[in-house]
Amino acid sequence: MTRQSRPDFVWLLEDLVDRVPHARIALLLSGDGLAMAAHGAEPDLVDKLAAVASGIHGLARTAGIEVADDGGVRQVIAELATTTLFVTTAAAGTRLLVIAGRDADPGVLGYETAALGKRVGTHVSTPARTPAQSAG
Repeated sequence: MTRQSRPDFVWLLEDLVDRVPHARIALLLSGDGLAMAAHGAEPDLVDKLAAVASGIHGLARTAGIEVADDGGVRQVIAELATTTLFVTTAAAGTRLLVIAGRDADPGVLGYETAALGKRVGTHVSTPARTPAQSAG
């Protein structure tokens, strides 16, 4: 996968940030933490946030397995002092991160994040990476 932003998804991310009060950043990433499209953040921050979202999702998946769930993660919400992070599964191997201010309505933002995840998920998925075959 190339490290380019996918313009066909950027407008969806931009729409979410513009429509939902207090939403600031939206990011689509692969399951292994590579940014695919982003709106509202500088490139250096996008890379860091993609890694954070991937890590949060992975921790939730592991916790689910440990408590006899199947490990499938629908959504993770982290409420910080002045910021709320929403991480949701968009498609197989694809995640969506939305960051909003403290005054965002968690119900509205959670719903909108999940709805966008489903919209994006119908158009993109990231196949599992396989080890390179050795020549020879």
